[in-house]
Amino acid sequence: MKIIDLYILKRYLVTFSVMLMMFIPIGITIDVSEKVNKMIEKKIPFKDILVYYGDFTIYFANLLFPIFLFLSIIWFTSKLANNTEIIAILSSGISFGRFLRPFIYGAIIVSIFSLIMGFFLVPKASKGFNDFRYQNLKGNNKTRETSDIFRQIKKEGNVEENIYVSNYNYLSQTGFNFTFERIKDNQLVEKVNANRIHYDEVKKTYVLYNYSKRSVGTTDDQLIKRDKILVKYNFEPDDLTPVVYVAETMTIGQLNTFINKERSRGNANINTYLVVFYKKFSLPVSAFILTIIAVAVSSMKRRGGMGINLAIGIVIAFVFIFFDKVFGTLAEKSSIPPFIAVWLPNFLFGILAYKLLRNAKR
Repeated sequence: MKIIDLYILKRYLVTFSVMLMMFIPIGITIDVSEKVNKMIEKKIPFKDILVYYGDFTIYFANLLFPIFLFLSIIWFTSKLANNTEIIAILSSGISFGRFLRPFIYGAIIVSIFSLIMGFFLVPKASKGFNDFRYQNLKGNNKTRETSDIFRQIKKEGNVEENIYVSNYNYLSQTGFNFTFERIKDNQLVEKVNANRIHYDEVKKTYVLYNYSKRSVGTTDDQLIKRDKILVKYNFEPDDLTPVVYVAETMTIGQLNTFINKERSRGNANINTYLVVFYKKFSLPVSAFILTIIAVAVSSMKRRGGMGINLAIGIVIAFVFIFFDKVFGTLAEKSSIPPFIAVWLPNFLFGILAYKLLRNAKR
């Protein structure tokens, strides 16, 4: 690397770091102003609050990482352009592609850092952040999947066991319209229905009310009915109704194992977990795309100065975030494959980066 490469790379990393240190305290201040009354009302220990804002810092930085990176590059590249440093560099015979090289080095460093954060640090911070909010500030009523729950609880050879609950209240450990099915060689051999199911934490068993069990025979069926019966199943309420943000709290290895397990169970929310999984890889790639766009937009000296470049940069950054959120939601709520939905914003803005780069070279 030459002196000019080290100079640009240093400005790239320092400006990005300063941008983080500028905006994170602002985010913390806004969050404190919104939640301070509830914290005082519930007498939350100061130590827990400090841990929460440590997790908040990591969660917030990861959430707005593309905007911070994009604006920092726009900022210092515009300063280079306004000081005619870029004109001097290109006039010395250095091509625009060669000028772009230290920016790519910076994007590689930031991407590796983002990848490690997303794989290992962000999940832990996300768990602490979400747990604190739902346990202390929002309550537990919306933290879990609670309706139309279908799970495959066992699959061994040609035998599988499935359960269904129309809705489940995690606080009271009670579900309604419970169904259990045992299937062998793709044939139903046993089916259990109950109007209500309750988990007994002491005995680690389930209490079924208005219980009926049908065992399918070769020539006739056997039917058993009980007003109330104790049954032991190989699942617990945490397996039945995981928290809605469970995927965000897992490292990459844990998340991959969890997705495979939930896919075999027929979890209807599998797309939500896949979106989280694919974003761990797509977010670091966006660093390269946004770096190219930012350099192409801000490398020209404009009449309006740095303000125009920042305005353009803010618009592009928020459009990128908008696309990312919209397509992620569509993948969770519609039939769009999660892989396509997560990577489509990178693909579209990759095309934009290519066109802007070609124009900047001219």
